[in-house]
Amino acid sequence: MRKTIPDIMARKGAGSAPLVCLTAYTAPVAELLDLYCDVLLVGDSVAMVLYGEPSTLQADMDMMIRHGRSVQRASKNALVVVDMPFGSYQDSKESACRNATRILSETGASSVKLEGGAEMAETIHYLVERGVPVMGHIGLQPQSVNSLGGYKAQGRDEISAQKIIEDAKAVAKAGAYAIVLEGVAEKIAGDVVNAVTCPVIGIGASAACDGQILVVDDMLGLTSGKKAKFVKEYASLSVSIEQAVKSYAADVRSRVFPSSAHVYGLQDSKAPIMPTNAPGTLDITAVSAPKSSTEEPLAPAPMIKDDVTPTMQGTAKTARPAMPSLQARPASPAQENKPINVFEGVLRATKRPTDY
Repeated sequence: MRKTIPDIMARKGAGSAPLVCLTAYTAPVAELLDLYCDVLLVGDSVAMVLYGEPSTLQADMDMMIRHGRSVQRASKNALVVVDMPFGSYQDSKESACRNATRILSETGASSVKLEGGAEMAETIHYLVERGVPVMGHIGLQPQSVNSLGGYKAQGRDEISAQKIIEDAKAVAKAGAYAIVLEGVAEKIAGDVVNAVTCPVIGIGASAACDGQILVVDDMLGLTSGKKAKFVKEYASLSVSIEQAVKSYAADVRSRVFPSSAHVYGLQDSKAPIMPTNAPGTLDITAVSAPKSSTEEPLAPAPMIKDDVTPTMQGTAKTARPAMPSLQARPASPAQENKPINVFEGVLRATKRPTDY
């Protein structure tokens, strides 16, 4: 059974098992993660991970909805949360509500997530009051990468640390049921966890958080380039994929692939072109050709002598022949005693390879 918002909220505190969260963007991956995760986040990081964009700012509503729907359909257990992309909620609380409700209605997801601290509290409250569950996101906010001057850890000085704590309190008070805390000093993460009553999900924060989240491609070792300090690779799938492709290329070039196990053979030439007496079909083999050339032909059609044909001067009786009758042709030895298949010519003309 799928996790609910109350289920997630109940996981607050040291006495509860930490929430397991990962990003997911596609149906096959979501299906694999679903059994082990409490939350699947369709993050705006999809723009970078799947589309090769330089930042999350290139994600848009259509992109988030498309991937959100895919993850929602493929999962049965985890709560699905969809990021609100940059520009979809900053303009006004009213436009934020329109976009948030569109995301939920078109994806079937349970919640949206948006970035921002105290400055977004009013918008969060507006959404929650109108039935839109909101997960907050404070600390390092990727959508603010330009104003932050890059992806830099936050809360490492007293002023920054105090702001993060105040942001957490404001977002929680506005009604967020959970908060993602990204890229902050470990001590500050502990202070944030203690400052709010909703679960705090860390990414590059602290083991003291109520849950953890990572970008799935980072965790699986699928991303190239420099990794963030907080990323732990649990697999090296990029190496496995490269080796698999290398082997495939070698097999193709040496004609080892495809082998006989991977190709289709011909159908049995003695098999009928089409089944007879199949349910709902006419038994066309019931009609047979004449057995020999000595069989008596059909009698010719009689003349119709009293056909009346109208003319300009009146009517006159004329005689005209009826339609000529079909007479049996002598059967060749190969055709003798062979059932007539009226569809054989059509099938021969339209014959195509067997479907996959």
